[in-house]
Amino acid sequence: MNVALRWQPQPQRALHGERFGHLASLCLKLEVNTYPKPGLVSHVDNGSHSDMDAELLCRSADTLEPFFRDLALAGAEGAGMNRLRAIGVAAERAMLAATSGVNTHRGAIFGLGLLCAAAGFRGAVGIQRPLGSLVSQRWGEAILSGPASLRSHGAVASRRYGAGGARAEAAGGFPSVYDIALPALHAARMLAPHDEEAVRVQTCMTLIAEVVDTNLLHRGGADGLCFAQTSASAFLATGGVASPEWRERATEIHHAFVARNLSPGGSADLLAMALFVDRLER
Repeated sequence: MNVALRWQPQPQRALHGERFGHLASLCLKLEVNTYPKPGLVSHVDNGSHSDMDAELLCRSADTLEPFFRDLALAGAEGAGMNRLRAIGVAAERAMLAATSGVNTHRGAIFGLGLLCAAAGFRGAVGIQRPLGSLVSQRWGEAILSGPASLRSHGAVASRRYGAGGARAEAAGGFPSVYDIALPALHAARMLAPHDEEAVRVQTCMTLIAEVVDTNLLHRGGADGLCFAQTSASAFLATGGVASPEWRERATEIHHAFVARNLSPGGSADLLAMALFVDRLER
């Protein structure tokens, strides 16, 4: 990178690492504590998931906090993708042990983990660049060329339907976070300035409406994705959270997703990532 690197002292890096790890875990919990999100687990119900609930997701988020810290510290030390990947693999093992084998946050380990690494690097060298662009510049090529899980639900859906998936999203600097989620988040704060939960619901609906979510493709195929996008778009078109009846309408959409066993897990991960980036780049 064409920047003059001025690495911060190790104690300061450690403090930043703790901060970024805590924030990443907090953002996962904020995503859980958002209702109604169509088909997704929340503090109110389990959505379309029979194998997980809010307590399990929060336990998973707590388990992952030290690994997000380690990823931030690795980024601060200039680590390459191999080291980041090793930390991510360890994080996934710890997650599965804590959840008795349930995949609660595999996608978040990847996406939020890379953003933590970028935050660590950015703080260590004292530069002001968007975290997404740093991920793309430092690790984008390795993300695309490195090993991939051929049997994960997202990978299978990506191959079957030609969707980009999480790897393309990360290598491209997280365009769904920067071009969709963050603008929606900021606009929603104008609609509901005193209700952060409503802001998160509006942002989640925007992501569902605009992102090709491989979790939706896995569960419902192209028809399921179309239903989800159409439902979320209709919610937004009729005022979103600015409408007096928005909670009732969002709850109806949530129940319709559950009836079809649809869960936009990719959008949930992107919401958590957007909350993380917003806190650090606001």
